[in-house]
Amino acid sequence: MVKVIQLRLLLLVGLSLLAIQTSAANPLSPWSLEQRTPYEKVLQHTTPLQLTPLSTAKKSWRICALVPHLKDTYWTGINYGLVQQAKALNLKLELFEAGGYYGQEKQLSQLDNCMKHDFDAILLGGVRPDILDFYQAPITKPVIALVNRLKHPKVNTRVGVNWYQMGFMAGDYIKRQAKEPVTLALLTGPDKLGGSDYVEQGLSAALKDSLVTISAVHHADNNRNLYRDELEALLSEQTPDYILGSAVAIEAGVSILRQNQLTDKVKLISSYLSPAVLRGIYRGKIEFSNDDQVVLQGKLAIDITVRELEGAKAFGDIGPKIQTLYPQHISKDVLKTSLPPAEYYPIYRVNTGY
Repeated sequence: MVKVIQLRLLLLVGLSLLAIQTSAANPLSPWSLEQRTPYEKVLQHTTPLQLTPLSTAKKSWRICALVPHLKDTYWTGINYGLVQQAKALNLKLELFEAGGYYGQEKQLSQLDNCMKHDFDAILLGGVRPDILDFYQAPITKPVIALVNRLKHPKVNTRVGVNWYQMGFMAGDYIKRQAKEPVTLALLTGPDKLGGSDYVEQGLSAALKDSLVTISAVHHADNNRNLYRDELEALLSEQTPDYILGSAVAIEAGVSILRQNQLTDKVKLISSYLSPAVLRGIYRGKIEFSNDDQVVLQGKLAIDITVRELEGAKAFGDIGPKIQTLYPQHISKDVLKTSLPPAEYYPIYRVNTGY
C-alpha cells in the first residue's frame, strides 16, 4: 500500500514538472503587427513589429469600449477579441454600441457616461472622425482610437489598419485581373463615415491609368436589406463587371446575382472579411476579400490600453498587417485571427459582477 502511494506521488510530481516545463517551453506567441507613420495620415510608411502579448496586468483595470454597432461580424469580431483579452488579463470591461454610424448623440451620451464613471480608460470606435469635437465636457481619461480614425489632439494611439490601403489592395487586385476594359460599381458603406471614404480614395489611387472604370457609387448604412435595395437599383441600371462593397453588401450580392442569373457575369469583391464572405470565396461565389484580422485587433486594443495605463508611451498607429484572400490564397490562421466562433454572440460586460 505504501509503495502504491509513493508511486502515485511520484507520478503526480512528474506530471506537475511536465506541466511547468511545457508552460515554460510554450510562452505566448508574438503578434505580427505593423507600426505606421506619420500618425493619422492617409499615406503612411509601415514598419514590421513583433509584440508579445501581456500575460498579466498590474491591476484589474476597468475599460470602457464604445463601438458604432454590433450589427455585423466585423464589429462582433472586434468584440470577441476585446472580451478574450480582457478575460486573459482579468480586467473589467464594459462595452456600449451606438446603434449605427448615424448614432452620434447616443455615442456622445455613452462617452459622457464612461468619462464620468469609474473607468480607467476609454476605447473609442467613433461613429465619425471628429466625434470628440462635439463632446463639451473635459476629456479627463485616456482615449484610444479603436478601428476608426479619431482626429483630436488628446488621442495619440489608434489600433486598427489603414483603410486607404484596404481600398488600394482591393483595387490593385481588380487592376491586375483586368485584361480588357471593365466596369466597377461600389457599395462601400455609409457616406464618409467609418472607413468608406478612405476605401474609395485608396481604390481610386490603385485604379489610376488602368482598364477599370468606376461606373456607379452607392452608399447605405450597414444593413442587409438596405444593401439589397441598392443592389437591385444598381442592376436595374447596369450590369458591371465587378461589384466592390462591404462584407454585408457582398453577402447580399451573392443571392441577388443568383436571383438575376448574373453569378457568372459579375464578380464580387469584399473590402473586409466575414464568415459568409469566407464561405463565398471557398465556393467560388466571391472573387476576393481583404482580411484585417479583427479578432487580433480587439486583443491588441486591450493589450495596448493596459500598457499605456501602466506607463508606456503612446503607440501611435498600430495594428495587424492586412491580408488578402482569394480562392487560391486563404490564410491558415484566418479562423484564429479574423473571425469569431460561429456560435459567438456579443458580450457587453466582463468581470463586472452584473
